[in-house]
Amino acid sequence: MKELEPILHKKTFQELTTDELYELLRVRSEVFVVEQNCVYQDMDGDDQKSIHLWLTVANKIVALARVCPAGTHMKEISIGRVITTERGKGYGKQIMLHAIEAAENHFGATLIDIEAQEYAKGFYENVGFEQSSDTFMLDGIPHIKMTWTKDLALDQLFFL
Repeated sequence: MKELEPILHKKTFQELTTDELYELLRVRSEVFVVEQNCVYQDMDGDDQKSIHLWLTVANKIVALARVCPAGTHMKEISIGRVITTERGKGYGKQIMLHAIEAAENHFGATLIDIEAQEYAKGFYENVGFEQSSDTFMLDGIPHIKMTWTKDLALDQLFFL
């Protein structure tokens, strides 16, 4: 049976329906709080200024991310709350590439920062991010800051 192509959804907070918002928050809680056994404040006040992206297959969220403008979650434009609910199918890479594109189109990004869980360093390197800090603890989980730079990302694509 052929896999269904994922459908991209991209909305500002104000454009989200209550059902969409509920489902995004439910998935975030399911992964970050329950699956990773990490108690933290997910609703941090940054969602209202962010672009929310998610992929669905058969009306089920398979990946999501949010793009925050500079000065909200981090000093620079940032991408966060990156989740794939079905791993190993390329949905994570797809949502990250869409998130980078949204950061460029909506906020004029030439530089994007993320706070990546340390174990995911290779994943983010595959979409053009480079480690830009030492390891630090965030909500009890080792993280690293990683940075995407437009010129550097383009250079990397030419050498792949």
